Amino acid sequence: MIERLLPAHVACADTHEADAPAGSLYPEEARLVAASVDRRRHEFAAVRACARRAMAVLGLPPAPVLTGHRGMPLWPDGTVGSMTHCEGYRAAALARASEVRAVGIDAEPNAPLPPGVWEAISVPSERDRLPLGEGGTAIHWDRLLFSAKESVFKTWFPLTRIELDFDEADIRFHTRPGTATEGTFVASLALTAPGMPRSYEGKWLIDDGFVVTAIVLPEVPSA
Repeated sequence: MIERLLPAHVACADTHEADAPAGSLYPEEARLVAASVDRRRHEFAAVRACARRAMAVLGLPPAPVLTGHRGMPLWPDGTVGSMTHCEGYRAAALARASEVRAVGIDAEPNAPLPPGVWEAISVPSERDRLPLGEGGTAIHWDRLLFSAKESVFKTWFPLTRIELDFDEADIRFHTRPGTATEGTFVASLALTAPGMPRSYEGKWLIDDGFVVTAIVLPEVPSA
């Protein structure tokens, strides 16, 4: 599913399986979740199995994916990527750093956010624009907004190491002609950082009960 949102030079892999193959974690990865509950260990392993499938697509050997600040994945040298997991779906995307500056992907259940979260993650202009509660259950716009902002953060943070709050991104969604369940979005940021754009273009998709979003920030060609 995630491949529908990504260009060909970004390798990806996904799964609906809850568990990864037995023994799929490297020892240094296993130590990171040694004290976690079974559910967390299983999703941690499953999404890393997806990451290693993406590495293989790029012709890279399998490697551990450890975590940095705020749980940021630490990818093999020369690559950039992103991972996501929710109940029933895990995915990873990986690209060569010579072609892509950053990737951000996110998946969520296509269901309403818990009470009070919509107001916490949205800005007034988004609340005015988005048709919350309209269109039945085909698109839960509050969840789509949450997912898009997660993809923005996953793109922004590895390059800047600067926190980005939900109210510092204003997102506009566009629906692709001929369909009501996929399209594009543009995120305008209130923050600036050296060498970083103020707006980010992404894609979104609703399918099989999930909301999926992705951003690919291309590498700037050398002068």
